[in-house]
Amino acid sequence: MAAKGKTAEGGMMRNSSSSSRPLQSLDRRRLMQMIGSSIMPLIIALLALIFGTLEPRFFSLQNFGNILIQSSFLIVLAVAQMFALIVRGFDLSMGQVISMISVGSALTMAHLVSVMPDAPVMAVMIGLFFGLSIGLVAGLVNGFNIAILGVHPFVATLGMLGISQGIASTISGGFPVFGVPDVLAKTFLHSDFLGVPIPISMTILVCAVAAIVLNRSVFGRMLYLVGSNPRAADAAGIPTKRVLVGAFVSCSLVTAIASLMLTARTGSGEPLMGGGLMLQAIAAAVIGGVSLRGGEGKVMHCVIGGVFITMLSNGMNMVRVEGYFQMIVLGVVVITGVFIDRLRHR
Repeated sequence: MAAKGKTAEGGMMRNSSSSSRPLQSLDRRRLMQMIGSSIMPLIIALLALIFGTLEPRFFSLQNFGNILIQSSFLIVLAVAQMFALIVRGFDLSMGQVISMISVGSALTMAHLVSVMPDAPVMAVMIGLFFGLSIGLVAGLVNGFNIAILGVHPFVATLGMLGISQGIASTISGGFPVFGVPDVLAKTFLHSDFLGVPIPISMTILVCAVAAIVLNRSVFGRMLYLVGSNPRAADAAGIPTKRVLVGAFVSCSLVTAIASLMLTARTGSGEPLMGGGLMLQAIAAAVIGGVSLRGGEGKVMHCVIGGVFITMLSNGMNMVRVEGYFQMIVLGVVVITGVFIDRLRHR
């Protein structure tokens, strides 16, 4: 009897210790998430202090305005990348899709304004619609390849990268597309809404819509469920394939918005506009707190990460850091973000 009592007591102790381990792991994860969400604003403040000490002009109101406008484009791209990251994917084609949309919409506007010189607003509206349509098609192709054909996101978006780059270079001849109506830049770059520059206003609108979709819609909840546990989501009757397609369509549509904003900024269609924007967008999302493991990410994470990356780039430019060394710093930031993400999920 005594032996049975000891055995039962030992079993209870083992059960209690084993059941406490998940709780301890959960508490540790929550603690790391709290630290991660609060440390980035402190790092941004410290970064501003360092650059402001090295270059006093960094603290000027004009420079802070430049940082806000410059970060608005990156924040939109980070939000786009977040939709793919939530479902355990990513979009490597983002940079080249940006170039393809920029060239395609610029060619459309330039042609229409030459045919209808008295209707530049109509030319711009049709060009914007065409650019969004290109983004929609690119997202559908990526989503179909990944969700329906089962192609890994790395391979699927890498293929779209090559396709987009080829199309952008072919239809533009490898040169910038000029002839874009001035009304595009006047409306989407040089004007303001209630005193707020249009690029910032557009970014606020995109972030607000994305936050509503993710937090208040059925589609948003399904995105998080599919990203957290695809098998469990499928077993629960969630249409995982349609959710994956929707995630990559959302990613490309938001990318199209950013591309059109950048086209208004340059005043021309640029076949090389995408450049390193894909890497910067992923860096901004991940360093801000969006998880590479899926199922986790908020719009505010993209805002924080976008401001951080832009401030880092702006500060290095003001203290005259070489451009190639800035690329090294960005790579280090990406690796650091992945390491922090791993710590959060231990």
